[in-house]
Amino acid sequence: MRVAFLLYHWPVISETFIMNQITGLLDRGHEVDTYAKSPGTEPVMHADMEKYRLPERTFYYGRASERLPASKPERVLKALALMLKHFPRQVMPLLRSLNFFKYGRRASSLGLFYKTVPFLGADKYDIVHCHFGPNGNLAVLLRELGAIRGKIVTTFHGEGGYTKRKRYSKGFVPLFEKGDLILPMSEREKQNLIKLGCDPRKIVVHRMGVDLSKFTFTPRRPREDGTVRLLTIARLTEKKGVEYGIRAVASVLSRYPRIEYNIAGDGPLRDDLASLIEALGVSDRVRLLGWQRQEEIVELIKEADILLAPSVTSSDGDEEGIPVVLMEALAQGLPVLSTWHAGIPELVQDGESGFLVPERDADALAAKLAHLVERPELWAEMGQAGRKYVEQHYDIGKLNDQLVQLYRQLLEGELP
Repeated sequence: MRVAFLLYHWPVISETFIMNQITGLLDRGHEVDTYAKSPGTEPVMHADMEKYRLPERTFYYGRASERLPASKPERVLKALALMLKHFPRQVMPLLRSLNFFKYGRRASSLGLFYKTVPFLGADKYDIVHCHFGPNGNLAVLLRELGAIRGKIVTTFHGEGGYTKRKRYSKGFVPLFEKGDLILPMSEREKQNLIKLGCDPRKIVVHRMGVDLSKFTFTPRRPREDGTVRLLTIARLTEKKGVEYGIRAVASVLSRYPRIEYNIAGDGPLRDDLASLIEALGVSDRVRLLGWQRQEEIVELIKEADILLAPSVTSSDGDEEGIPVVLMEALAQGLPVLSTWHAGIPELVQDGESGFLVPERDADALAAKLAHLVERPELWAEMGQAGRKYVEQHYDIGKLNDQLVQLYRQLLEGELP
């Protein structure tokens, strides 16, 4: 099969779940290309990106040469030149994009024209797999114009949580009507998508997973010096709830001064979190490590005792799907302290592989943290339960086999 992935930014170090799908398809002999609006901005790259030469398989549709010129005359002249360049074989999608009666201002401004240009020649794929709902909408539009062909598969990563935002919800109508297959990451997400108006027959829950061969299970034991290492791995955005992890740790440090808390990741809230750490007077025990490569993440997990993932629903309604980093931690034997948020309870079994507390409740987080620190005999027991659950439900090898089967069923008319 020939598969195209349609993404926002690529490569992105925090999106190993997408990389695992792409490399899994390549390992199975399929042809894969990636289309993204722009490159990622992180200064580091996963080793598999280079091993599979993924940057060479990536095309950017936000390239400067094809962006919309500011002045109308320049916009028109450049559009004429592009039409001549792509005449006659690829000119029809461009002509369709100029249909004012159908596309309104998007057509008259030539915005749709310029958005279509980078996809000319991308009509060779059997499957166009979009990650995140808005990219699915874009694929539907491009197929309508004739710029792309193939079945449109869209993976949702928490966007279904926007059910309270009616304007946002209506934005998925084209995708729900004309997309071919919708893949939420969790049962919770599936129900949210149905509430948004998606036909349940088009929905199949397909989880992200991890490569278990890269994660060695190690039972956690208390250290002789009493040090307890906590770890959070997250992009520093509101929905990751890192603020509550910092506050919880700060509140128990007087009782457990041997706690060390490392936070791996970067993002727009880094400066705010650094200020909070300073204000709470815990900069000697809480560290912001910045972006880490996949190999470095594995080492950080190996050295940690407990993973903190205090995820929350953001002020604009954004939610997690099921964070892949929790799978990676459980696979290596870490007990997880997280929240009753989105699809997380479908992965972390409360009281078995970790503990879950209400969102935005630093006191509850601190109480469960103290419970785990005082009972290190639970660490190995919870770690074993977590590894077993990930092996059963989140093995990327099995999930990629299932994904290929879904593609085939879709192409053969068996889905939806």
